[in-house]
Amino acid sequence: MAIHPKMLLVEGKDDLRVIPELIEANGVNWGRKNNPVVYIRDYDGYQNLLDRDTISTELQASGLSALGIMIDADNDPAGRWQSIRNAILNIIPDIPNILPEEGLIHPAPNGVKLGIWIMPDNRMRGMLETFLAYMIPDGKDALWQFAQQVTQSAKSQGAVFTDAHFDKANIYTWLAWQEPPGRQLHQAVMERILNPKHQKAEKFVTWFKTLYDLT
Repeated sequence: MAIHPKMLLVEGKDDLRVIPELIEANGVNWGRKNNPVVYIRDYDGYQNLLDRDTISTELQASGLSALGIMIDADNDPAGRWQSIRNAILNIIPDIPNILPEEGLIHPAPNGVKLGIWIMPDNRMRGMLETFLAYMIPDGKDALWQFAQQVTQSAKSQGAVFTDAHFDKANIYTWLAWQEPPGRQLHQAVMERILNPKHQKAEKFVTWFKTLYDLT
């Protein structure tokens, strides 16, 4: 198995596709597919990623220098932090009680840097799509507000998406009205339909670059 000194663990495929586009748009050469600057592993769901043995195994991987964990807050940011903290506490006993607003970067006993980011901003409820909505370009606010109104109206008319997925429905509604319509999230970042250099995305980009020594 190849040694990847810089690893990021994520919940799903959208995270895996979006993050390289976002970081490369902010001045980092992501490298080739088989040799990226940071290797991203998709765990296909929060519960799979949260497993204590999984995190312990990843932290102890040969040649590792930095391990990032990125999860969604969903409707319970404080609860999500406590669950991920509890999974790590036996490995890193001095992990902080409160997740820093700028994201966690903390040394493990073996010298590996551990980073944690809870989407969208380590404080609010939400998910990757909530964070991407921060990157709606300036001047597009009126259309973004209208997209959210349309999504709410569709829900009241019987649209079957769950309340937990409102942020997903909002961003995909807005993307449906762009040119070309209906781009995927990573394509929207790559093609600057979403602004990857928006000031509201800077905090995450700074956390990422600092964790992986990319500044």
